[in-house]
Amino acid sequence: MSSPGPALSQGYGYGIILGVGFAFAVFMISLTHILKRFNNEVQTSEMFNTAGRTMKSGLVASAVVSSWTWAATLLQSSGVCYRYGVSGPFWYASGATVQILLFATLAITLKKRAPNAHTFLEAIKARYGAPAHFTFIAFGLVTNVLVSLMLIAGGSATINALTGVHAVAAIFLMPIPVVAYTFIGGLKATFITDYIHGFVVLIIIILFALNAYATSHVLGSPSAVYDLLVEAATAHPVAGNKDGSYLTMRSQGGAIFFVINIVGNFGTVFLDNGYYNKAIAAHPVHALPGYIMGGAAWFAIPWLTATTLGLAALALESSPRFPTYPNRMSEAEVSAGLALPYAAVALLGKGGAVATLLMIFLAVTSSFNSELVATSSIFTYDIYRTYFRPDASGKLLIWMSHICMVVYAAIICCISVGLWYNGISMGYLYLLMGVLISAAVIPATLTLLWSRQNRWAATLSPILGAACAITAWLVTAQKTCGTLDVECTGSNDPMLAGNVTALLSPLVFVPVLCLIFGFEKYDWQSMLAIRKADDHDLLQASGLDPEAQREAQLVQEASFAEEQRKLNRAFKIACIVTITMALSFLVLWPMPLYGSGYIFSKKFFTGWVSVGIIWIFCSFIAVGLYPLWESRATLKRVLTVMFTGKVPRPVLQGEHAMTEESSGTLTPSKMGSDVKSG
Repeated sequence: MSSPGPALSQGYGYGIILGVGFAFAVFMISLTHILKRFNNEVQTSEMFNTAGRTMKSGLVASAVVSSWTWAATLLQSSGVCYRYGVSGPFWYASGATVQILLFATLAITLKKRAPNAHTFLEAIKARYGAPAHFTFIAFGLVTNVLVSLMLIAGGSATINALTGVHAVAAIFLMPIPVVAYTFIGGLKATFITDYIHGFVVLIIIILFALNAYATSHVLGSPSAVYDLLVEAATAHPVAGNKDGSYLTMRSQGGAIFFVINIVGNFGTVFLDNGYYNKAIAAHPVHALPGYIMGGAAWFAIPWLTATTLGLAALALESSPRFPTYPNRMSEAEVSAGLALPYAAVALLGKGGAVATLLMIFLAVTSSFNSELVATSSIFTYDIYRTYFRPDASGKLLIWMSHICMVVYAAIICCISVGLWYNGISMGYLYLLMGVLISAAVIPATLTLLWSRQNRWAATLSPILGAACAITAWLVTAQKTCGTLDVECTGSNDPMLAGNVTALLSPLVFVPVLCLIFGFEKYDWQSMLAIRKADDHDLLQASGLDPEAQREAQLVQEASFAEEQRKLNRAFKIACIVTITMALSFLVLWPMPLYGSGYIFSKKFFTGWVSVGIIWIFCSFIAVGLYPLWESRATLKRVLTVMFTGKVPRPVLQGEHAMTEESSGTLTPSKMGSDVKSG
């Protein structure tokens, strides 16, 4: 079956990749300079890689939402919905929300145990030494590479399908503006771009949902969608679903995907240094609410996007409006994530294609900037500063971060081209990621939460687990289909075997290795001893008073005990809240519907959709409007300084002195208030 022609001309594709991309890069670089000039921000290596460790909960939540909204979030969830019906979006959303919620406890623990760390790998090194450090560097980098490849592969496939822009051109052009503004602004720039990107993506999702379920002349109501889904199930019932219906949570394929999804996403959250970067960047008081708010807000994005556009694809593919009409979508098209763009075109024509293009482009770039910082901080602090230049100055560390970002982006582009020509899609990588990385999840978590795990258990169990997982994956594929091609190895049963083996095998290896080599009694002190970077060269070049720097450092050290008390309290709250929410998403809500095999009535389906629309509006308030409100004092101060022309002299400030109104940046401290007048 030949693929349908693109809905848009190549001009639209290049316009968004180059026009929107570079306009955004110019805007972000300008904003970085404005903050430097009018908000006294000094781009030290600490600021570049940790955003000053003082980000507030609204921006932390929006960064979590934006970084977790990959191309796969939108495209893969809609593809799963196309395959399995209403269960797909829920299994995708719940199976990937619990990791963010549970990670909140790890974020709090990292800030408590290793307050000066730049990456979670530094804590590994401080506790176990070099062998375990090398193991987790490998797993951390593989995680970043897999996520980056999924982003670029999914984005380029969508741009190619919608505009005809060659996928290779899209692969090489998309990362350029992202590298440019991340290169200049560091982690702080990624927080701000994440916020803006997330704001736009949420608005586009809301517009799609309201169009499909309220205003469209093609669909226009949950009732119309329901009737078309009943017809679709009659024409081509779903194997493994209760009565072949698209309107039931009882789906065998959906349940298998659910398990794969949970396992794989534990790896991409708990081993992706980008999420630890955000935890490190968060002010101690704001890490917990930021992650919980972010996880709850994110749930609605894949759930409503797929419940809107995945179901729209099923409802409209029998219509001449659908790009593949009169044929159904091929398995390759579904795996490439094209259910969403095809549904958008059928629903809104060219406008739907443009909105999809913009949404996917923003989702790709806002997640890719996080991966750039995550990877560059690993190379800069865990490899360069740890093993080559322990005395590296702040200027040298920033230079190293810049080099790593450019080289990493180039490598990712080259690998993406190879995947494109070999027919390996985003969907395949999404299912495979857990097989390759999830064996390191439990040892990494125990490093921060359990004092008895020894260095050999931490070093060897991820390697042994990954070997078992790859073996289980390939053996199951060979037994199931008798051949090891892309289609067979990417099918559900082999992926399920590999993913589950990866996550759970350390439950065997860690105790065995602890018994063989002895249980450790770790006192957490070496993690506390991790040091910040030496930024004296950059601070002095910025005209900061050395005496003020020393005074700020002393006050910051004095506030350490109070911060530890707050983090201990936050950890207890995190355990209760996150476990309760996780159980709700995984058991209390879906399992009665799955167990009963209930097929949605029209009224129940209408309520289901309505909850999704209400939830997305709540998400928009939480991560779209609340960060603006939270940063109102900083915005007012910067605008006032810009328009009055009184530029204060930079003064370093410790995290302790942050007032509740500040944005968490290097701003004049109260002890330097005489400088505020300019």
